[in-house]
Amino acid sequence: MGNDALRQAMSNARLTEQELAEACQVDAKTVGRWAADEGRVPHPRHRWTASDILGVDESVLWPDAIRKNVKTGVDREVVAVYPYRSACPKSVWRRLIGDAGKELTFAGYTNYFLWLEIPNLRSVLRRKAERGCRVRFLIGDPGSDVTRRREELEAVPLTVGTRIKITLDELSKLADAPGIEARYSDDHVAMSVFVFDEEMLVTPHLAHLVGHDSPMFHIQRCQEDGMFDRFAGHVGELWNTGRPVMEPGEL
Repeated sequence: MGNDALRQAMSNARLTEQELAEACQVDAKTVGRWAADEGRVPHPRHRWTASDILGVDESVLWPDAIRKNVKTGVDREVVAVYPYRSACPKSVWRRLIGDAGKELTFAGYTNYFLWLEIPNLRSVLRRKAERGCRVRFLIGDPGSDVTRRREELEAVPLTVGTRIKITLDELSKLADAPGIEARYSDDHVAMSVFVFDEEMLVTPHLAHLVGHDSPMFHIQRCQEDGMFDRFAGHVGELWNTGRPVMEPGEL
């Protein structure tokens, strides 16, 4: 059987096999084989590129690739693993944010990249909040000692404090939206957790590396006290002990 999901996605995106092949840097015949054989699973980097370009989650185009990564034991909650956060297709982020109806929690130390990579994120969050979705941002304090030490480790021109202030500026434009909250915490500088109802993306930050160079796990809740619940409990504790975010003019 052919891969009908891939063919439909290409049709919706108005892309030919040749055009998708060029984007994935493979031969057009290779894309033809992907479309002709439902069981043929491309290399991960080609799946990620195709998913991003077509705007369709990898699990829809090649479900077998996901099923092979899901175990039957306690780690069955692990949907996918990415060696770099930047390797996760933007379509995954868009789907997770778009599908969430109860909770969106962004517990990244700066959350800076979200505003760059998710189109119209402010408008999306406003609509979500207006429809009853709880939206929370747990961010680092731009003036804290933890932030200053992290800046010394990263040693990049766009500092941690500056990236946090960009998020604060974006959030200030949502100050009138009900259900959108923000708090400071110093205790998640080494790990980011993003919650979308019963799915999440988790990034443990490696040494001095910035977030997009660190690995990421896609987790879906399947059981009590599993990986999802453990990370959700971590975020809940940080939120409960977090400090109120001051108004931008008070920074």
